[in-house]
Amino acid sequence: MNIAIVGTGYVGLVSGTCFAEMGVNVTCVDVNEEKIKNLLNGKIPIYEPELDEMVLRNHREGRLNFTTDLTSCLDNVEIVFSAVGTPPDEDGSADLKYVLEVAKTIGQNMNKYLVVVTKSTVPVGTARRVRAVIQEELDKRGVHIEFDVASNPEFLKEGAAIKDFMSPDRVVVGVESEKAQELMSKLYRPFLLNNFRVIFTDIPSAEMIKYAANSMLATRISFMNDIANLCELVGADVNMVRKGIGSDSRIGNKFLYPGCGYGGSCFPKDVKALIKTAEKNGYSMKVLKAVEEVNENQKSILFYKLNNYYGGALQGKTIALWGLAFKPETDDMREATALVTIDLLLKAGCKVRVYDPVAMDECHRRIGNAVEYAADMYDTVLNADALLLLTEWKQFRLPSWGVVMKAMNKPLVIDGRNIYDAQEMKNLGVEYYCIGK
Repeated sequence: MNIAIVGTGYVGLVSGTCFAEMGVNVTCVDVNEEKIKNLLNGKIPIYEPELDEMVLRNHREGRLNFTTDLTSCLDNVEIVFSAVGTPPDEDGSADLKYVLEVAKTIGQNMNKYLVVVTKSTVPVGTARRVRAVIQEELDKRGVHIEFDVASNPEFLKEGAAIKDFMSPDRVVVGVESEKAQELMSKLYRPFLLNNFRVIFTDIPSAEMIKYAANSMLATRISFMNDIANLCELVGADVNMVRKGIGSDSRIGNKFLYPGCGYGGSCFPKDVKALIKTAEKNGYSMKVLKAVEEVNENQKSILFYKLNNYYGGALQGKTIALWGLAFKPETDDMREATALVTIDLLLKAGCKVRVYDPVAMDECHRRIGNAVEYAADMYDTVLNADALLLLTEWKQFRLPSWGVVMKAMNKPLVIDGRNIYDAQEMKNLGVEYYCIGK
């Protein structure tokens, strides 16, 4: 089976590589010539565990190819996935210009039946616009060519994307014809041989499922952060509260961990886009507006805990940060709490020293030399007046506290992910603060 995937960002490259791993012949397309040149030379533009090896192997074996020319492969493929970026506009709505450009190119150059599948996260109604653009270009050419559009949203977790794609808990596909459904079934059947968990829906429902899923998860996170902040005021322990409510089978224990806010490429953008979609349709998503407000406030919570501890006298203090990426196992800093925290610390006159296992280059790309980049996690805390943990990388979970305390000016730890035991820290002589206690 031959397919093309337009866009070699996170979704496109992971999807293309995993399809190739299952024997599909995949052509990945991107207008960025440098990115394609790097991929052809084995240089991967994103960090994701296991991805490098899979890209290199499948390219070497001829199942995964890269090009800047979409038109050159349209005659040889049955399905074209659009996985280009949909960045938020200034008003929070999704910018569809790249999605519609892909549709226009397809309409101008297709010569046979194709299923055009939107893989990017897009608002409800996007597939209808894609169909209209393709049909308009076909009409300009004066040709009649049958085609279908479909929606196939991704549910990949950064840091576990390969596993998520290769063994999905479900695949959602919105279609409008039996022919398109048959082709999409054929494509996904190898991934789901033992349990075919493809959910076929109408296209608007598929487009909504992605936004609704991410918004629900974001809601659980903000709800627990709200509860955690109240726990601190009334003397409750949010970890005990979390276990108590998570044991209710109607609630479950997933995404009930309090912390210093969510970030990344999906939750913030998708919550904003769903709010904007509702506004365009004359409806207000009051719950999601509160979710967004809570999360933005939560990103500042470590700074304010530190500021309160020092009574506002932060000028000249050296503050160490463990973790920069918005979550472990990725170098992604989009909407990361670290960016907010660093900005507040610098404005308060602090010297900031940072360390992250993989996101140091990304941080430097974003903020340059505004902070000091440490050689390792222990170098970070040298002469520090406080240590703030922002990302729960595994290597941060069990540090040599003797080394840390000896290196620091003051053994003050503010844990933004609640990964340390408060009693243990007290026994060690560490002044310890976390979320929700």
